[in-house]
Amino acid sequence: MKTVKQPTLFQITWPLFIEIALHMSLGIIATLILSYYSDSAAAAVGVSNQVLNIFIILFNITSVGATIIIGQYLGAKRVQDARQTARSAFSINLYIGLIISVLVALTGKQLLGFFSLEGQTLVYGETFIKIVGLFLFLEAISLTLGAILRSHGFTKNAMYVTLLMNFVSAFGNVIAVLGLFGIPVLGVAGVAWSIVIARAFAVTLLFFVVYRKLSLRFRLKDLIQINRQDIKSIMNIGIPSAGEGISYQFSQLIITGFIATIGEAALSARVYVSNITMLCFLFSLAIAQGTQLLVARQVGAQQFEQAHARGVKTLKIAVFASFVSAVAIAAFGTSIMSLFTSSPEIIAIGIPLLWASVILEPGRALNIVLMGTLKSAGDVRFPVTIGVLSMWGIAVVVSYVLGLQFGLGLLGIWIAFSADEWFRGIFALKRWNGRKWVQYSLTKGESHEQNERRKATEAV
Repeated sequence: MKTVKQPTLFQITWPLFIEIALHMSLGIIATLILSYYSDSAAAAVGVSNQVLNIFIILFNITSVGATIIIGQYLGAKRVQDARQTARSAFSINLYIGLIISVLVALTGKQLLGFFSLEGQTLVYGETFIKIVGLFLFLEAISLTLGAILRSHGFTKNAMYVTLLMNFVSAFGNVIAVLGLFGIPVLGVAGVAWSIVIARAFAVTLLFFVVYRKLSLRFRLKDLIQINRQDIKSIMNIGIPSAGEGISYQFSQLIITGFIATIGEAALSARVYVSNITMLCFLFSLAIAQGTQLLVARQVGAQQFEQAHARGVKTLKIAVFASFVSAVAIAAFGTSIMSLFTSSPEIIAIGIPLLWASVILEPGRALNIVLMGTLKSAGDVRFPVTIGVLSMWGIAVVVSYVLGLQFGLGLLGIWIAFSADEWFRGIFALKRWNGRKWVQYSLTKGESHEQNERRKATEAV
């Protein structure tokens, strides 16, 4: 068995930064390439990805739960417990992935029907969601294996796999849309198959890396007899943790329905601006995830003051970086939007949204960092409670009022997004500084020596 690494924040974060950038660029590249093919195709794939993201968040129930539990176990020196949790997480997500893949493939058209897509846009969306949806189980496996690696400090290896996956996907996208090497133009179907092939390639590599770095094998008996206590522990952490994300995606689906009533230009602008502004919170996501891994270990080792200080320091860096990047993107907004579309109407809708993001993104950074650190400390119910109240009570309601009733369109919806992010972020800051999360540590009150005596007693 390999020695568990004790990485620094920088060692964890820079590979995470590149990995998240690569994951984001996967969607951005597909959208950019499809925009040259058809604005309708780009809009259809953007909406389809929103639907698929809901199911991907379900996979995060297991991977997030496993990440937190493994991190705290490693901090408490309970390495064998961490390895058993990893095996159980893999088995759980494999079954969930297979069930959801069949479900999405069979109901893809009905799921898209909510957005009132019509004509060729609906045809593009149905093609994409059926192909990618049928193989969603690959993403379930990938998320779990990546979480296991990152929990043990091997963020660099997960980054390399994502880099290769992106290369395969981007290369396939170009071939599908441009018809290179004598291959006919396949359009949306070709882009969908490129994503599937890239994910299959990534899963194969991740299995190899997990075995090489952790000497961890996934056995048939792990699939047949999943440890019940592991299921309970993972779900107790994972369901509330992922609940916030599930609520967010559903609220975004409702809001996308609002946008669809405004018009196809607004829908396309939303897809393009959302892809562009991903760059604003890229750094926040990376440093937040790195901090979560460290905080989980510090909480597991009962180093609560160090964990609190780490969260506050990360917060300051993330808010500053997101503000600067949002201003830079807004300043060059016309040029950036022109990369995605030549439509003056879409560009005109998008530019004010980029400037509105200067207010939105620091609030999002506040939210991302602190909600993540609370979850890694084991305080998982507070984020979902505040999240559900804010997303539906502020984001959805205010989007409808400002966007549709007051006629502000997408700008009104972006104002609602800003209010939602800042509301949740401020509550998270109060919770973090209040230190109530200390009581939720999974290993609180049990030293390593006590744990060893406990296990010896159980064995007898």
